[in-house]
Amino acid sequence: MNKTTCPLDCYDMCSVIYDDNKLHGDKVHPITKGFLCPNLNSYLGTPRIQKPRFKGKDISMSEALEILTKSLKESQNVLYFKGHGNFGKLQDAPMHFFRQMDATFTKGSLCDGAGESGVVAGRGESLSLPYEEIKKSRVVVIWGRNSSVTNAHFLEAIKDKILIVIDPVKTSIAKKADIHLQIKPREDFSLALLFARFVYIEQMEDYDFIDKFTNDFDYFVDFFRSFPVKTLVENSGLALEDVLTALMLMEKEKVSILVGVGVQKYAHGASVLRAIDSFAAMMGLFGKEGCGVSYLGNSMIGFNNIFPKGKKQVPISTVDFGQYDIAFIQGSNPANQMPNTKKVIDGLKETKLCVYFGLYENETSKLSDLVIPAKNFLEKEDIRFGYGSEYIGKMPELTQSDIGISEVELTNKLCKEFSFETLESEKEMISTIVGNNIYEEDGYLKNKVYQEIPYSDGFYTDDEKFQFMDEYDDELCEMDGYYLITSKYKYSLNSQFKRDKFIYLHPCCGFEEGDLVRASSPYGEAEFMVKLSDDLREDCVKIYSGTSGVNYLTPDESSLEGDSAIYQDTKIIVTKVV
Repeated sequence: MNKTTCPLDCYDMCSVIYDDNKLHGDKVHPITKGFLCPNLNSYLGTPRIQKPRFKGKDISMSEALEILTKSLKESQNVLYFKGHGNFGKLQDAPMHFFRQMDATFTKGSLCDGAGESGVVAGRGESLSLPYEEIKKSRVVVIWGRNSSVTNAHFLEAIKDKILIVIDPVKTSIAKKADIHLQIKPREDFSLALLFARFVYIEQMEDYDFIDKFTNDFDYFVDFFRSFPVKTLVENSGLALEDVLTALMLMEKEKVSILVGVGVQKYAHGASVLRAIDSFAAMMGLFGKEGCGVSYLGNSMIGFNNIFPKGKKQVPISTVDFGQYDIAFIQGSNPANQMPNTKKVIDGLKETKLCVYFGLYENETSKLSDLVIPAKNFLEKEDIRFGYGSEYIGKMPELTQSDIGISEVELTNKLCKEFSFETLESEKEMISTIVGNNIYEEDGYLKNKVYQEIPYSDGFYTDDEKFQFMDEYDDELCEMDGYYLITSKYKYSLNSQFKRDKFIYLHPCCGFEEGDLVRASSPYGEAEFMVKLSDDLREDCVKIYSGTSGVNYLTPDESSLEGDSAIYQDTKIIVTKVV
C-alpha cells in the first residue's frame, strides 16, 4: 500500500494513501481516520512550477544551478530564508550548505514563537496533550483556536464534553460551545489573570500540586493581585458573570485547555501563554489524566537535529532583504506572508539576486530573478514530526517526476561545487535523526519520549518544577480604529491554495456588503471588498491570513520575547473608497 503523510503545516498530520495519482485518507489511522482537509484535497490539482526560470525566461535545471553556484561564489553576503511549505525534516537540508558558507539565517517565527517562549519559561519544554488524554477530559477550553479549521480531526475527541470557547470571533466551534467568551482582542492576558484572581478568592487552588511541583507561587499571587479586578474585567470586554460561570464549570473537573496561536500575535505574546499556564498550574492541571494546557508541542523533542543553523542570525519578522546580495528563499512567500509587505517587496527588488525555491507561483516567485522548482512530497524520501500529537509520519518516495529538484539533491550539488562536506543518503539521515527514540504501534510510528500524560514525571526546568510568572511588560500605544484579527482560512494554508479576498466587518459599522474600502494602519494601506458578519465583535475587523494586502497593514516588529511576528498588534482605520 502506498502510504505516506501530509506535508502541510498543521496540527493533524494526516495519514495518506496515494493511489492512481490521487490522495485518499487512511481510514485506519487512529486520529485522522480517512478524512483529508480541503488543502490536501487541493494539493495535486494546484498548478506547480514546471521549469527553472532566470530573468523571466525558462532555462534548464543545469543552467539554473550554474547561475546559482556562480552567484554564490561571487558573494559574501547571503541570506537563507526558509518557510514551512513542506514540514518534512529533510527540507532543512540546504541549511547544511548555507551554514558552511557562513550565510545569514533567520531566527524566531512568523507563527508561534512568542507563545512558545512563554510556555518554555514556565515548563521548560512545550509538550502538547495526546489525543487520548483530551478524550478523557470532562471540560475542554478552546482558547484562541478554531479547531474546526486548524485541527478538525480532534473534534471527535471533544464530543460530549463541557465546551468553553474563548475567542473574539463567534467561530463555528464557538457556536456549539456551552459558553463562548467573546473576548476583546489582545486581552487574553487580562482574562487569564482574572481567572487566577477568582481561583484565589474562591480558594480553588490545588495546594498539594503547588507545594510539590511549582516555584514562586507567592510571587504570582502578589503579581495578579496588583491588577484590580475592575480593570481586568474592563480590559477583557466580558461580563464578569460569564467569566465566573466559565470558571465554575472547570472547578474540580478534568480540564484540557487547547490554546491557539491567535492569543500570542502580539508584543506581549509570551506573557499571554505564561499567564494561561500559571492559571492552569494554580488549578493543578498538569501531569494528571485528562488535564493540561496544549499549545504547539516541540515536535523535535527526543530527536537529533542534524541541520543546525549558522551563527549569523536575524529576527525573521524584521528581515531587510535589501541588505543582502543574494536572498535564497525556500518554501515561503515573504512578499505575501511577512509583515509590512511594502518594505519586504522593496527589499526583494533591491537584492542583487533573489532566488525562489519552491513548488508554486506566488508573489515572491514573480519578483525573483532565479526560480528553481522543487520536488513535491511524493517524489522524495522524508519523515515528519507533528506538533499536535505523538505520531511520526513516514514520507517515502512514491512516484517520480522530471519536474524540480529535491532539497537533498540541491544541497549535495552545491556542496560539491564548493568542496564542502556532502550529505548522507536520505535513509541514513532519517535513521540518525530518529535514533532509537521511536517505536511502532499498529503500523504507525510514535515518539518514545512523548509522555502519555505530559509532565507526569515533572517539568523540564532545572529543578523540574513549574515556574510561576511574576512580571509583565507590554508596549502597545493607544490607537484609534478596529482591532485586526488575522485568522486561518478554511480553504487555504496562509498563501497556499484558495485564498479569501475580503475584509469582514460587523453590520453595525456602517458599511454595506460589497463596498470597496481602504484599510490603513501606521504601516501601510490596502483595498478590500466588504463582507458583513455578526460573528465579529463590533470593535474588530477580520482579514484571513494569506489574503492579498493584509500584511501591508501589519507591523514589522518582533515580540518582546521569542523573536516572533506580531501581526495583530495594531489597529486599522477603514474608509469607503468613493
